[in-house]
Amino acid sequence: MSKKTRKKSSTKPSKTIARKAAQKATTAKAGRGGSKAPAKKPAAKAGTAVAKKSRKPANSASAKASHTPASKPLKSEQSASPKLAVEGAKAPAFHLPRDGGDYVSLADYAGKKLVLFFYPRADTPGCTREAIDFTRLKGAFAECGTEVLGVSADTVKTQESFKNKHELSIPLISDEQHEMLEAYGAWGEKSMYGRTFLGILRTTVLIGADGRITRIWRNVRVDGHADEVLAAALAL
Repeated sequence: MSKKTRKKSSTKPSKTIARKAAQKATTAKAGRGGSKAPAKKPAAKAGTAVAKKSRKPANSASAKASHTPASKPLKSEQSASPKLAVEGAKAPAFHLPRDGGDYVSLADYAGKKLVLFFYPRADTPGCTREAIDFTRLKGAFAECGTEVLGVSADTVKTQESFKNKHELSIPLISDEQHEMLEAYGAWGEKSMYGRTFLGILRTTVLIGADGRITRIWRNVRVDGHADEVLAAALAL
């Protein structure tokens, strides 16, 4: 065999091998590009999503439960509500601060007649007229063995300013927690300009020397009221 024949026969197999290799590479590349499988989400993220879904119903259920009103009031709340004072009943006891820094109690007036006038707010027109009228008649009340006390929910400082401004001579009690006001029925629902709210109801109570309530005036009209109470005290 000549050198030219050997060269031709040796080059043909190498070209065939290269061609097959190129075809395999093309086929592998096409296979990779045409059938890509969707990537799976990590297991940790899937677990987190499940946890979030499981938490939502629990939160909504607890929120609904917390806003569900009790079907019945507690017995302790029913027993804590004070009994409303009525004529003929024993006067509810009290111990509250008054102007000047002292305290005053029902027991301080044992054996005496006592007038309690409850007014909505210090230094307002109606309350000022009422307090001035009781101050004007203080001597006449004292002559028939009757003491007079004014009561509102104002602070002690406000009561002192009110008393000094109008030269009032009667003690003024501060009942900021409404305990005495509620016990004597002077705290309740009011309405003004179409709005309903809780507040002090202008009320006057006359207590006899035996410690029992002899007369209650509710929804008081200021004009002439102090004179009417004095007449009732004189009649005891």
